[in-house]
Amino acid sequence: MAPEEKRAWIMAVVSACAYGTYVAIILGRARSVAITEVPYAATLLWTIGGAIVASIVLHIAVSMAAPRDIGKKDQRDREIHRYGEYTGQWCLVLGGLAALWMAMAEVDHFWIANVIYLAFVLSSVLGSVLKIVAYRRGLPSW
Repeated sequence: MAPEEKRAWIMAVVSACAYGTYVAIILGRARSVAITEVPYAATLLWTIGGAIVASIVLHIAVSMAAPRDIGKKDQRDREIHRYGEYTGQWCLVLGGLAALWMAMAEVDHFWIANVIYLAFVLSSVLGSVLKIVAYRRGLPSW
């Protein structure tokens, strides 16, 4: 497995797990109060920070497990990376537009923050999944 494919797997799994943890905590707290009244900011920041730390630690562990592969990127790796990143960014664009619309409609901050967080997670997961598929099946021919 190519080192960049391993990185894509790490990003997909860590992003999904961190967001799943965040949603589970928030929904657990929402049993006794309205969901928009749940204190979410600290949980959001901790899950994002935890995902960043976990990703860094896993990238280091994978690099240490196969030190001969460190820094090896060819043209195919660069094209797959670009394909995944550019395509995944559409989730972020749509999430930003949704958050903008919600702000103009004066929707509660809870929902705006959660739409932005979801957009980042979807962007990361979609980009990573597309990279994994491209490594397994090749880049789509346009």
